[in-house]
Amino acid sequence: MQYFVGVVLASDAITVTVRLPRRVAERIEREARNAGLSLEEYLLDLALQVIDPKDKAHAYIEAAQALIEQAREEIRIGNARQAAEKAWGAAVLAVKAYAAWRDGRRPTSHGELWEYKRVMERELGEWVYDSWNAGQSMHVCFYEGWCDEKDVENALERIQRLVREVKVRIERRTPQ
Repeated sequence: MQYFVGVVLASDAITVTVRLPRRVAERIEREARNAGLSLEEYLLDLALQVIDPKDKAHAYIEAAQALIEQAREEIRIGNARQAAEKAWGAAVLAVKAYAAWRDGRRPTSHGELWEYKRVMERELGEWVYDSWNAGQSMHVCFYEGWCDEKDVENALERIQRLVREVKVRIERRTPQ
């Protein structure tokens, strides 16, 4: 039996449907979950491994913007838990975009994400702490299911600022 994995990131992106054996698709989903990533984030990371870091930064931030849009759609239909997962993904991708842009690095663990969050705090401002923690709370919400649509909306506002500021930085300035 075949298993389908489909990913739609944004209206301006190409939709790709990949036909995989069930065992392979389930392994990919398990690896994404074990890495603390959504399926979209995990597949994006795999696809970007061979791309120049500066191009990765742009791809990560575009994907983060798309996840924010998807989160808003999930809120609209009343699915706070899925919206929370998308919000968390957007925060993670913003940090990955910054790391790729700044140092050509790809954080691969939660510890490395926190390390780059600290770099971003020093370079962009203390507000990054709140944005990152909003993303963290959405990660917990996805697993625990305790938040509601209003909680996700509040977190999205903070996460959207993080995405927006990183986008401005990678589009207009060279790294320090």
